[in-house]
Amino acid sequence: MLIRSHLLNSLFLALMLTSMSALTQASAATAAGNKTQDAASTLKRIGERYFEDGLKLNPIAGSFTLGEARFEDKLEIGISPADQAKDKALHERVLRELKTIDASKLSEADRQSLEFLRYQARNRLEGSAFPGELMPVDHFGGLPVLLAQFATGQSVQPLKTAKNYDNFLKRLEKLPQWNDQAIANIREGIKQGIVLPKPLIERGLETLMPLTEKDVTKHPYYLPVKNFPDTVKPADRKRLEAAYRTAIERRLQPSIAKLAKFIETEYVPKGRATAGISALPGGDKWYAYMVRVQTTTTMTPDAIHELGLKEVARIRGEMDKIRQHYKFEGTLTEFLKQHPLKAENRPFKTDEEVLEAYRKLNAQIMAEVPKYFSRIPKAPLDIRAVPDVAKATASDHYNPPAPDGSRPGVFFTVIMDPKEYSTTGMVTLYLHEGAPGHHFHIALQQELPLPKYRKYDWITAYGEGWALYAETLGHEMGFYKNDPNAYLGHLSDELLRAVRLVTDTGLHAKNWTREQTIQYMMDTQGYSELESRRATERYMAWPGQALAYKIGALKIRELRDRAQAKLGAKFSYPAFHEQILSDGVLPLGVLEAKIDRWIAAHSK
Repeated sequence: MLIRSHLLNSLFLALMLTSMSALTQASAATAAGNKTQDAASTLKRIGERYFEDGLKLNPIAGSFTLGEARFEDKLEIGISPADQAKDKALHERVLRELKTIDASKLSEADRQSLEFLRYQARNRLEGSAFPGELMPVDHFGGLPVLLAQFATGQSVQPLKTAKNYDNFLKRLEKLPQWNDQAIANIREGIKQGIVLPKPLIERGLETLMPLTEKDVTKHPYYLPVKNFPDTVKPADRKRLEAAYRTAIERRLQPSIAKLAKFIETEYVPKGRATAGISALPGGDKWYAYMVRVQTTTTMTPDAIHELGLKEVARIRGEMDKIRQHYKFEGTLTEFLKQHPLKAENRPFKTDEEVLEAYRKLNAQIMAEVPKYFSRIPKAPLDIRAVPDVAKATASDHYNPPAPDGSRPGVFFTVIMDPKEYSTTGMVTLYLHEGAPGHHFHIALQQELPLPKYRKYDWITAYGEGWALYAETLGHEMGFYKNDPNAYLGHLSDELLRAVRLVTDTGLHAKNWTREQTIQYMMDTQGYSELESRRATERYMAWPGQALAYKIGALKIRELRDRAQAKLGAKFSYPAFHEQILSDGVLPLGVLEAKIDRWIAAHSK
């Protein structure tokens, strides 16, 4: 009996200790879970607030990324000292807030979001030290020209209802304030020696001049009134026509004319003779920052320049094989100049014929896509010609879809004269700007279960690197194998991106002149003087951006080669591309680490 009672007491004590231990462990687990949940919710709150506050400062970006009606009528003066201060304070605030989060309490996905948010905020805060706002009107024409593109109804500004028209007019009404601030900023830039090269100022003036048109009915901002859709009732049409006419006559045209006159009389004479940003006060540090941000690497301008020279030599070697295929007796540069001009490569007579050729190409590409991708975007992809108002300085480009489905993704191509539009570069261009290039990246990114500050963000080395890599898929899809004309187009675009490594660093780190750069392009790519000038001026106006394409594409191809070598028969194009695209934009180092983990997990 005593023995039995002792056993029962021992069992009871053991059960009590076990229960207490379990309760302690459960309590600890609950506490840990709560801390994890708290860290995740804090990160979510910080990120969402950061994203929304950023859009309040830049509602134009809201129109491009979200396409929501709440942005249609808004235009902030982002170049003003007040908005610049708010922007800087925003990044400082989010970095302070992120320090309160214990990263060890986050899931792997949330840790990636934390690092992404910190990376972007740090870069943008560092960028606030460089006074880009003092050069607000470059050869693209600045905000007035962007709003003229909106007025065509082909961009991100919806013009389908009377409310849309009212909203756009409200946005336009803020432009005179921006123009006045631009004049004030340029004057301050002149005092500090922060001015654009003279050719960029002259080109910007040329782009602005159509917006000084005094005949209201011919003014680009009046275009919406001349193209009312059936959804706008007659009574609203009469009211809106009067409102737009009054705004253009009394405020918009006079304001732009004032800006244009100021640029012509005060800014052009002060334009600098140098081409690169390093000529500005603090320009070397400015360019180093731009290189680091645009490439997401620690590569130096010298290293990038040398890489560019090697790539130029390699690609021109491939092009020379095509020259021999066509039995062209002249030099490679002469061949590159003359081949696209051949009659068989210029079959078009109208803009619509060019667009129809792209639609046919899209159908051919989409037939091949399932072999290389496990997912395609839900958003449709439209094909359009760049509006006349933007042709002078525009390049072929892609506009993202609206997340709510109200606007498709759009591939825009510049058709100056359809009779001179060459077929040589069409395949590679569409693979880059359309599918599976920008459209597959950006439209799919909008569908990912990511926080908004990642879903709608952009990293050039990733985004443009992916699009340039997508051009190379023309090999696997069979578009280049039996079509030397299309393959030459692909190599020409690849050469363009290699030349950019040479010329961008040449301009901004090696004191190359504008004329020297133009001549290098003409000699290396066979470009015309006009094409070379336009490209050179783009790189002058946008230091470092042109480096991202080749750097990003080379990294993605390196990762694919690594995966194919290590996985062998287990390698899958759809699986690899899913890994590249499944987390949206990432710095190249983070992307590489992700792919290495994926390779390790699947090579066992």
